[in-house]
Amino acid sequence: MAEQQIRFEDGAAYERMMGVWSRLAGAVFLDWLAPKPNLAWLDIGCGNGAFTELIVERCNPRAVHGLDPSEGQLAFARTRPGAHKAQFQLGDAMKLPFDDDTFDVATMALVLFFVPEPARGVAEMARVLKPGGIAAAYAWDMLGGGFPQERVFEELRAMGQDPPGAPHPEVSQRAVMQELWEGAGLADIETRVITVERTFVDFEDFWDCLQPSPSIKAASANLSPSAMQELKERVRKRFPAAADGRITYSAWTNAAKGRVSS
Repeated sequence: MAEQQIRFEDGAAYERMMGVWSRLAGAVFLDWLAPKPNLAWLDIGCGNGAFTELIVERCNPRAVHGLDPSEGQLAFARTRPGAHKAQFQLGDAMKLPFDDDTFDVATMALVLFFVPEPARGVAEMARVLKPGGIAAAYAWDMLGGGFPQERVFEELRAMGQDPPGAPHPEVSQRAVMQELWEGAGLADIETRVITVERTFVDFEDFWDCLQPSPSIKAASANLSPSAMQELKERVRKRFPAAADGRITYSAWTNAAKGRVSS
């Protein structure tokens, strides 16, 4: 993929494009973590609060802090009724604005491959955790085809376009995650695959959902109307509809978790 920075600024658009996917994977991820209630959580790269809200709804936390570099995303996150326990603030994953030994759980949901220095980001997660705290993340399998938009990207590439992607797709691999968690001194490390499925009313619903994607916008910016129509028809063939018109398909993430030694 092209080396171009991807930034999400529109929380509402992100919710339709990726927030639903994030919560689908996040629900399985939280079940896997099986956290105790009444813990202090840090959601790094919280974006528009999709996963943060899930933490509040499912984990009965004592406190939740959401951190993100986009004020536009945070503004949307603050409107979520389900995130009433959360505090949101601007921040950098590689320089967390918190003291050592502050949180019980630190997470990155679909974020790790966007961190400029992933090893530093994981080390920062470990630093702010209390002894016994959990550092955990899940990321679309960018190299294994698990990204929800990958089949659309394949059609763009076939048309000579190069959709920009995450700067570090390699960290979405379980073996690399294992190495990063080990490098941060974490113990009891486990990794797994999380596969989820999403259904759209019809192809137009699916197509409209794709349009806010910064990657697709960048790759299709110079396409003529006829080329855009060609892209749409090529994608339509990749996602055949059921008899009732619905479009259903799967995507998958890789996840890792580990503990700070007591």
